Amino acid sequence: MSQILIIYTGGTIGMMTDPVTKVLKPINFEQIMDNVPELEKLNCKIKVHSFEEIIDSSNMNPQIWSELAGLIEANYDDVDGFVILHGSDTMAYTASALSFMLENLAKPVIFTGSQLPISAIRTDAKENLMTAIEIANAKKNDRARVPEVCIYFDYKLFRGNRSFKYNSSKFEAFRSPNCPILAESGVHLRFSVNDIRQPADAPLISHKNLVNDVGVLKLYPGIGPKVVESILGADVRGIVMETFGAGNTTTDSWFIDMLKNAIDSGKVIVDISQCKVGTVELGRYETSKILKDIGVANGYDMTFEAAVTKMMYLLGQVDDVKEVKRLMEVDLRGELTVS
Repeated sequence: MSQILIIYTGGTIGMMTDPVTKVLKPINFEQIMDNVPELEKLNCKIKVHSFEEIIDSSNMNPQIWSELAGLIEANYDDVDGFVILHGSDTMAYTASALSFMLENLAKPVIFTGSQLPISAIRTDAKENLMTAIEIANAKKNDRARVPEVCIYFDYKLFRGNRSFKYNSSKFEAFRSPNCPILAESGVHLRFSVNDIRQPADAPLISHKNLVNDVGVLKLYPGIGPKVVESILGADVRGIVMETFGAGNTTTDSWFIDMLKNAIDSGKVIVDISQCKVGTVELGRYETSKILKDIGVANGYDMTFEAAVTKMMYLLGQVDDVKEVKRLMEVDLRGELTVS
């Protein structure tokens, strides 16, 4: 019988309303198990690692991501898959980060959580948890059906580094418009075989060094030199720049000069779109051709979450600025589509 490791970090799924204060407070995993007796019927053994201090996902950070990568590495040879219970607010960041950190991953790492606590009458937690375990346990010809870092929520399985949380009030909390759904749960579990990445025939490498010296420059009409200078002049090594449409920005000389000076000083600037659907096309319009000419990296259709965590990952692995820029434009883990 196969074995699945559940890593319980926290999140709404493991909350219960305090009868006195009426506020949500975390519960331990044994109490979660008490609310899902159906877990005993699954055709797998469940092993549990619970964080000593249950974490609100708003407090997630690279140090915790490294701890998660270490847990997966330490248990990799002993289990068939992993399910990580995590708060939904920053789930896409953690899933994106781990997708880069776990090189040559050949086993499922499935993130899930819920919009309502597992103790609530109308909770989405039970279905999310049960199906996430089934997907982590799914095999064909003795190989994992989904050897990727994924997010399972509301009957759909998304590639982790292609997802973002778009809704805080519906069970359908996540979307992945630039990448097909990898599996869908209904009467049967249906896998999109052609869209699931296959692992390299190589041992797992766990990269735990992340550098969070990353700034964010989100453009808006009327943005001024003081704001741009404060961000580009910050003591960071990388900048994720959220631009308009297909990667366009103002062509005002002061703005272009500031970008060029930042790049010449050794900063990596990657261009991603504020649009949730579509891709950056540097050079398609005059307003973006200048960016390409001065050395801005093309982020294509990466999500914000993937761009930030990929930058942290690359800065932790590569010292050469030109190589970081080159790799930002390369599809490493299915995070972007090169047009």
